[in-house]
Amino acid sequence: MNARERYNKLSTGRDQFLRTAVECSDLTLPYLITDDLSSHPNHKKLLTPWQSVGAKCVVTLAAKLMLALLPPQTTFFKLQVRDDKLGEDFPPEVRSELDLSFSKMERMIMDYIAASSDRVVVHQALKHLIVGGNALIFMGKDGLKNYPLNRYVVDRDGNGNILEIVTKELIDRKVLGVELPEPHPNSPNDEGATSLNGDDVEVYTCVKLDSKSGRWVWHQEVHDMIIPGTRSTAPKSASPWLVLRFNTVDGEDYGRGRVEEFVGDLRSLEGLSQALVEGSAAAAKVVFLVSPSSTTKPQTIAQAGNGAIVQGRPEDVAVIQVGKTADFGTAANMAQTIERRLSDAFLIMNVRQAERVTAEEVRLTQMELEQQLGGIFSLLTVEFLVPYLNRTLLVLTRSGEIPKLPKDIVRPQIVAGVNALGRGQDRESLTQFIGTISQTLGPEALMQYINPSEAIKRLAAAQGIDVLNLVKTEMELQQEQQQAQQQQVGQSLVNQAGQLARAPVVDPSKNTNPIEGMQEAAAQAQPPE
Repeated sequence: MNARERYNKLSTGRDQFLRTAVECSDLTLPYLITDDLSSHPNHKKLLTPWQSVGAKCVVTLAAKLMLALLPPQTTFFKLQVRDDKLGEDFPPEVRSELDLSFSKMERMIMDYIAASSDRVVVHQALKHLIVGGNALIFMGKDGLKNYPLNRYVVDRDGNGNILEIVTKELIDRKVLGVELPEPHPNSPNDEGATSLNGDDVEVYTCVKLDSKSGRWVWHQEVHDMIIPGTRSTAPKSASPWLVLRFNTVDGEDYGRGRVEEFVGDLRSLEGLSQALVEGSAAAAKVVFLVSPSSTTKPQTIAQAGNGAIVQGRPEDVAVIQVGKTADFGTAANMAQTIERRLSDAFLIMNVRQAERVTAEEVRLTQMELEQQLGGIFSLLTVEFLVPYLNRTLLVLTRSGEIPKLPKDIVRPQIVAGVNALGRGQDRESLTQFIGTISQTLGPEALMQYINPSEAIKRLAAAQGIDVLNLVKTEMELQQEQQQAQQQQVGQSLVNQAGQLARAPVVDPSKNTNPIEGMQEAAAQAQPPE
């Protein structure tokens, strides 16, 4: 079975989730997810919602998730040596040196991520997750690429593990570099769809997990033919294809979005907003009624200017008033109630007031997400951060930008989600430990039992600070100690010479034997043993 047939077969199980995602997108961000009626864009005009609360909810929650998953000021992971390997392969004394080296490597990896466009694509994928519950990210050589739900299908096993991924996209035939038959104008192509642009062709990418080798393999097809040079493989633990879900339901191949959970409130708010807008427009219209039997002519009223004097009777003219003020108030109060519920559900009640993002703010945001979303944030850390980090480490290791890490000794650890502590928590624990010793046992015990050099190295590693040329090494401390001793000895010799010069026994007028006098003076200046 070719990729096109496989895509069409798996798309039947996706239709229900896609329809729900399109409805949720219409109530929040209409441009985000569209129906997959054909593989070609229909360029239809998108409907604009009557309210902007849904869009604000999605954008705010996506920004908070972005801040928690990929924080700008700190790392979302840390490299550490397994505790059981410290006594075997490494002596325990080198732990601080290893932490400093790992901290430097972490900064290099975060600098690589910051220099790329990964954050932009991840933020777009997060909006797809919130609205549609599903997103697909491909980590290619040129950066990340996000696939919406209407462009891919998946197949999972009973445990929710990915078995197969098939994507569909439009690519210009000139870009492919493959000889293809020219399409006839206004005629269906081989896939059974009518092309709006004759230069575009449907390209299918089939991704499968090879049971024999345990690796991911994929290739691309066009017109049911494999494109030469598109076959590729990747390790199972470092796949460039990241299939993300916001919320999972046992037995389903696709996820559920946050908007779907509150789609009832969004529908109600949409109807109330439309009624309020249209009713307010009708109430704002001013219409004058003139009695048909009156002597006052309507033309006179219509043509009269401001302050004009015309003939007529006041009782002949009346103004239409919409007596719906109470109904408007009830609808407005209900709309405000729904808006408050949505604001609380999408975490837009707590407005950030700081000028820059701090590590404590990131930690509090992560804890808030974990408490409000009930473990959904932890699912993102498992399905996104772990494979994203593994793939990034593999790419940087292959390019030689970072050294290869032994898998059985060094392992990366995600410090987001429930474990949203990171090295900042390590610093807090270390400082609290040192402060407790000083307060309980006194500063003397602190200086006696705590190694200052080791404490400084661990604090620097916890802060992610490069200590090169900042903290003195053991050799520099020894050199400074030797220099201080030499200066002390030199100062002692100078003091001795001064005492010799001031001694009266060396005065010739007072001592006829200068040699004996000098010996006696030297003996007096000699410090006692």
